[in-house]
Amino acid sequence: MAKIATVMVDGVADWEIGVVLPAAREWFGDEVVTASIDGRPLDSIGGLRIAPQFALSDLDPLEADLWILPGSDRWQAGEIPGLSALLDQRVRQGRAVAAICGATLALAYAGLLDERPHTSNSLQFLQQHLPGYAGQAWYRDLPVVSEAGLVTAPGTSPASFACACLQWLHPERGSEIERVRAQFAAEFAGKR
Repeated sequence: MAKIATVMVDGVADWEIGVVLPAAREWFGDEVVTASIDGRPLDSIGGLRIAPQFALSDLDPLEADLWILPGSDRWQAGEIPGLSALLDQRVRQGRAVAAICGATLALAYAGLLDERPHTSNSLQFLQQHLPGYAGQAWYRDLPVVSEAGLVTAPGTSPASFACACLQWLHPERGSEIERVRAQFAAEFAGKR
């Protein structure tokens, strides 16, 4: 059993965690905790009211096996005070961070994309929202990149993101992760 901490901001994109969290809890037996920056309830982009268990300051940056940062337009408003140092500390200590869609900006603010393979909504997205972005040479135009303690994905790849997160947490359970991937891929293959 692994522990996942999901760090959310207001306007969280529900679909981006709609595969990984249920799969982790139901199929892999993982523990999931939720945090917002200030510990207050927030609204998802789909209109769900989410009452997180913790504030960011309550989280031990090294305790959970994986931190997941789902997307939101809020990430585009600038760096969240205190978050960059926590993300940097996690990655330096070999603790994984996964970010999808706009949340990849949080990794860029922390300088974590400067010298590590990564992806996002697009290279232009990162350049537009972070003029000091220095990771152009490391950008990969892929549905998901999982390397060097980071899992990154564009908002269009929630199933690939989920599988990469599960692979990070449970490398010994590859066949089960492949079943998760096949289940979601079946819709587009015209299979039931």
